Amino acid sequence: MFGYVSPYKMELKIKDFEKFKAYYCGLCISIKNSFGNLPRFSLNYDMTFLGVLLDSLEDKKNIYIKSSCIAHPFRKRVIVINNSALDYAAFCNVCLTYYKLLDDFHDDISIKSKILSQFLNIYLRGLSQDRIYIRKYIEGKLRELSILENDATKENLDILSHPFADLTGFILSAFVDNNDYKLDLYWLGYNLGKWIYLIDAYDDLEKDTIKKKFNPINSALNHGNLEYSQFKSSIEERIDFILASCARECYEYYLRLPIKKNHDILDNILHYGLVEKMNLVFKRSVCENEKSL
Repeated sequence: MFGYVSPYKMELKIKDFEKFKAYYCGLCISIKNSFGNLPRFSLNYDMTFLGVLLDSLEDKKNIYIKSSCIAHPFRKRVIVINNSALDYAAFCNVCLTYYKLLDDFHDDISIKSKILSQFLNIYLRGLSQDRIYIRKYIEGKLRELSILENDATKENLDILSHPFADLTGFILSAFVDNNDYKLDLYWLGYNLGKWIYLIDAYDDLEKDTIKKKFNPINSALNHGNLEYSQFKSSIEERIDFILASCARECYEYYLRLPIKKNHDILDNILHYGLVEKMNLVFKRSVCENEKSL
């Protein structure tokens, strides 16, 4: 359930794209510094967005360095360092990946996922009390989601998506203490979490149908047990409308936040990036085989 929240490169200035990459590399370095080298495999764009957004609520200037890394040993990259928002995003990145690996193991009996989750659990030891609280909240919400999905025959999409939406809202808002915009940050995260949950479900619909795996869209809407192609045609406009509504709400709550920097990056992600991902998932791209960032 990762990787859907990223910029639309074609609408982004080069300087802003380079800055986003500096945050991305900074998140990778933060994961390394906080947890070690192995957890860096969990790096993803969603958590980079988290770091950029939360850092943009502060007017503190970033510290940039140029350095090579294990992934790019022959070319130095610009990296954001010593950034508390990226440190928080690094923790959330590793923690969410750990529970996703556990979920993959339970769903698919993936030995690889089980082994990787055991390794990540080692790196998640010795957390501070506030991080332990956040980890327990993540665990509780994902357990709630698992229970819902295991007995979802009478549930609708709002109920099924609520635990992950609430979790995303919590993660975004838990970093800040300012009550003036904490609620707006929560509702931005809530709508984004619902958007991620549903676009992931729609993206996986064909695969899940073939493998007869649980899919929230199929479970909530396919009451007539239609074949995939017929079912997809019947619900495509409805899912498109829900996703567009969630994306619009994300942008509206974003506009209420006291953003101090990175306006062009955040505006691009929430105004163009989400729509681009929808176009790719719904196969509405004007270019054949077009790929996202």
